[in-house]
Amino acid sequence: MADEPVYNASIPDGGNPFEVDVNAPFVGFEYHYVYLALCTFVVFVIIPGIGFLYSGLARRKSALALLFQSFTILAVSTFQWMFWGYSLAYSRTAGSYIGNLRNFGLIDVGVAPSPGSPYIPEILFCLYQLLFCACTVMIVVGGAFERGNIIPSLIFSFCWATIVYCPIACWTWNANGWLYNLPALDFAGGGPVHIASGCSALAYAMILGKRKHVGEPAHGKPHNTTLVVLGTVLIWFGWFGFNGGSTIFLSVRSLVVLFNTNTAACTGVLGWVLVDMIKHRGKFSVVGACEGAIAGLVGITPAAGFVSFWLAAVIGFITGIVCSGLQNVNDWLHVDEGMDVFKLHGIGGMVGSFLTGLFANAKVAYLDGATEAAGAISDNGIQVGYQLAAICAEAGYSFVMTCALLLILKYIPGMNLRVHEEHEMIGLDRAQFFDEQIGDWTMFENTPGLLSQQPAEPEPGVVIPPAKDVSSRDGSDTEK
Repeated sequence: MADEPVYNASIPDGGNPFEVDVNAPFVGFEYHYVYLALCTFVVFVIIPGIGFLYSGLARRKSALALLFQSFTILAVSTFQWMFWGYSLAYSRTAGSYIGNLRNFGLIDVGVAPSPGSPYIPEILFCLYQLLFCACTVMIVVGGAFERGNIIPSLIFSFCWATIVYCPIACWTWNANGWLYNLPALDFAGGGPVHIASGCSALAYAMILGKRKHVGEPAHGKPHNTTLVVLGTVLIWFGWFGFNGGSTIFLSVRSLVVLFNTNTAACTGVLGWVLVDMIKHRGKFSVVGACEGAIAGLVGITPAAGFVSFWLAAVIGFITGIVCSGLQNVNDWLHVDEGMDVFKLHGIGGMVGSFLTGLFANAKVAYLDGATEAAGAISDNGIQVGYQLAAICAEAGYSFVMTCALLLILKYIPGMNLRVHEEHEMIGLDRAQFFDEQIGDWTMFENTPGLLSQQPAEPEPGVVIPPAKDVSSRDGSDTEK
């Protein structure tokens, strides 16, 4: 087999294809980048999956806005990553806190061996990490659902990825990052993806304030449980690429990661459903089962490449129970964060990161022949302290910086983070999309100025039945 590809700083982009065979360094290692390319395609489906999940959890009048944002946030995140995001997170000459602009505009990002693995061309590594950034930003905007203005949310997304995601990714995964060298263990994003997005979504919900409610319950129930299930299935499927590809190159460890990912998702379902059964006297919840799967996936994310199969099951089960047991966390904090981003991703990420420090097995980590990592179970008890330090740093930084960013944007003239109250009442779909047709707005007919066009009066003798909310948070049919 050919020698391992070696990065040559004199030709950082891999060389001129008219002068050298840029494929030659990877001959014999093609299976590595084919594997990562497949994982990249799989990760992509997480983004529309989050859109479907959020759309199903929201009320019908604002469901389209969340689907729309799954496309626009991917577009903005792609531009940010190409502009300077990749360089700020992964430049080889980065500092311990954040990268520099060595790869600004993807300068010198080409077919040379990547910073993550010499077997992978850098451009593929860049694309894979781009989708991580886009998924994280999409999770964050769940904190603004049903009241966040779309254009300001896109501007926020660009800025948030720059000042929150990229620094934490640099800390965690760049070889020069301070958490990487501590070392704190984070296999696939417990900190940069989940803790950061959960704490930032909490900050977003706090800064925007609670939703307004006219003629409807204070907390609307999910309008479409089927969309919730569909979104969860896409997220679960995409997580195989999310975690599985984080080995960067194909090895036996990659297969363990895939097994651990599915195991934790399944035990997360069992943990959440168990708590629901105890709380609701033997009754089940479809939405609760979906949230349990996501909790399990979040919990295993930092640990997937470090733990054995049965401990992966324990991590998913514990995370599902903890997140389900914190159903009232929004009420305790007095916030309106109806997508449960902080509960599932913020708290779930913290639980997973802490348990990684306990359960990381040196034997599992070394299955790729290169990674040395151990937790308390492998006689390295200090790792628990390192994990706690990482959790505190990531949670505190993301929350404070998000609050600061939103307050700055809030007081910029014309930057209306929150939609006008009238638009909030009628729903973001009717207010911001010309292709949305909604028929029954009679609940607002006595609100002056709320609608410029009232629905037509029914013909004599025609009885219009009351509107029904076909699904609820617990999966049962309920009538408004």
